[in-house]
Amino acid sequence: MSWRSRLIALAQWIVLGALVGVFSGAASALFLFLLAEVTGYRGTHEQIVYALPLAGLVIGVLYARFGESIKAGNNLVIDTIHDDGPEIPLRMLPMVLVGTVLTHLFGGSAGREGTAVQMGASAADFLSHRLKLGRELRHQLLAAGVAGGVGSVFGTPVAGAVFGLEFVVLGRIEYRALVPALIASVVGDLTTRGLGIEHTVYPAVPHVALDPLLCAKWLVFAVAIAATTVVFIEVTHFLKRRGEQHVKMLGLRMAIGGAIVVGLWQLVGTSEYLGLGVPTIVRSFTDPSLPVYAFALKLVFTAITLGAGFLGGEVTPLFFIGAALGGVLAPALGIPRELGAGVGLAAVFASASNTPLALSIMAVELLGANILPHVVIVCVVAYLVTGHRSIYPSQRVMRGKGGGGPGRPVRLRELDEDLPPDA
Repeated sequence: MSWRSRLIALAQWIVLGALVGVFSGAASALFLFLLAEVTGYRGTHEQIVYALPLAGLVIGVLYARFGESIKAGNNLVIDTIHDDGPEIPLRMLPMVLVGTVLTHLFGGSAGREGTAVQMGASAADFLSHRLKLGRELRHQLLAAGVAGGVGSVFGTPVAGAVFGLEFVVLGRIEYRALVPALIASVVGDLTTRGLGIEHTVYPAVPHVALDPLLCAKWLVFAVAIAATTVVFIEVTHFLKRRGEQHVKMLGLRMAIGGAIVVGLWQLVGTSEYLGLGVPTIVRSFTDPSLPVYAFALKLVFTAITLGAGFLGGEVTPLFFIGAALGGVLAPALGIPRELGAGVGLAAVFASASNTPLALSIMAVELLGANILPHVVIVCVVAYLVTGHRSIYPSQRVMRGKGGGGPGRPVRLRELDEDLPPDA
C-alpha cells in the first residue's frame, strides 16, 4: 500500500471513528443521566420495587412484539461482525436504552455495558449502511461502535478500544479495527464527559511489591475468582434455558423472575443488591463489615434478573461480585483489602467475557498503575481456569485456551465438549 493510500485510509478511519464516537458518547451520556435519575428515585421510593414483575411483563410483551430481531443483544453484534448479517436495526438503540432504564427503575440487578455495546453497534451499523461501506470497513466500524460504547460508559477509553477488538474472538485481537476503535472510544469518552457526565471514582490501591509468596497467593485468588465466574455463567445460562423451555412467553418469564427478585429483596432486608450496586462496590475496598456473602447474593440477584430476560449488562454486577469477593479473600491471604477488591473487580469480568487484556487496562484506568502487575496475573489465570465459557456464547474460538481446538471459527455455545486434552 502506498503512502497516499495509507493516508487516505487513516483519514477515513479518523472521520468514521469520530462520528461513531460522537454517537456512542451522546447515547452513553443520556443513558448514564437517566440511570442516575431512576436510581436516585428508586432510593427514595423503594416501594416501586414491588412493581418489578409488572414492569417485566410490559417490557417482555413489547420486546416480543417489536424486538424479535434484536433480542440476541450483544450476541447479535458478535454474529453480525463475523457473519456479515443484515443491518442491525436502529431501533435496538432506543429499545435497549428504555428497557434497561426501566429495569433499573424497578430494581432489577443488571449492568450497563450490554446497553452501551448495543447502542454503539446499532449506531455504527446505521452509519455504515447509510454510507454504503464495504464489508471489511463495516466490520471495523462495528468494532468501533462496541469500543465507543464501552469506553464512554465507563470512562475508560483505552480499555474500551481494546475490548472492542478482544471480545469478538476468544484469544485473538482484531488489529484491523484498531484505529477506528481507538478513535471512537476516545471521542466517545470525551463526548460523554463534555456533556457533563461524571464517572465513579474508586479508591486508590496501594503499591505492593511482587514476590514469589504473593504470586502463590494470587494463584489461589485467581482460582476462587474463576470458580465464582463459572457459577455465575452456568447459573445464568441455566435459568435462561429452563425459562425458555417451560415458559414460552417472554413477558411472563420476566414477570416470574421479577417476582423472585422482589421476594429475595424482602428476604435479605436490604436494597444493596438491586440495580448497579455502585456504593457497595466502593465500600468493598475499605469496609471490613461488609458481609462475606455479599458477592454470592449479588450473583443470585443478577443471575435471576438476566436469566429471566431483563435488559442491561453484566459488567457492573460482576464488578460488585469481584470487588466484594476480593475484599473477603484479600485479608484471608494477607493481601491489602483495597488491592484485593480492585483486582477482583476486574478479574471476574475478564474471565466471564474472555477479555483479560482489556480488563487489566480498565483496572489501571479506574484504579491507577499500582494495580499492576497483580491484576494481569489474576486476570490471565482466571481466564484460563474458567475454560470455554462466556457471558457471550456467540464469541468465536479457533484454538482452545491450552492450544487445541477446532481450527476454524466456532461459537462457544456450539463448541464440542470433546476438545483435545490440552485445550
